[in-house]
Amino acid sequence: MCSGAVVTVRFVMSTKRVAAEDDVRAASDQFYGALEAMANGNADSMADVWSHEDDVTTMHPIGGREEGWEAVSGSFAGVASASTDGTVTRADQAIRVMGDAAYELCTESVSWTFAGEPMSLEGRTTNVYRKEKDEWKIVHHHADLHAEFAEKVANMGA
Repeated sequence: MCSGAVVTVRFVMSTKRVAAEDDVRAASDQFYGALEAMANGNADSMADVWSHEDDVTTMHPIGGREEGWEAVSGSFAGVASASTDGTVTRADQAIRVMGDAAYELCTESVSWTFAGEPMSLEGRTTNVYRKEKDEWKIVHHHADLHAEFAEKVANMGA
């Protein structure tokens, strides 16, 4: 009788974990949709997927670190202002959930036109999510540095 209860508890815990991972995966899909919109010149949908708290951070392929929603959203808007014709894909996705926090590992590939020139980058990425009011919101995005992209952004002042 005791072993049956253990199996039931494990099944319930496993089911809840899988459901939470599915919810984070849906939030990730929304984030990557917003990232693709940014690569096509519109960063507005980032506001729907990011937490707007002061503790959000990002470390983009352009280098540096932004802290707080205003800085993070401004960095996406700056890149969007010079971006067109973008596609974004991800591969090798892994998601782990720990209560109201989760992280995602993946390889991110972006191809687009930036400041009139074709660009492409591929890099390892880590995204961190937090559950806020029953919704998963991204609170940190970290992508490998891409020197050529960083130089182009620095030269244009985006």
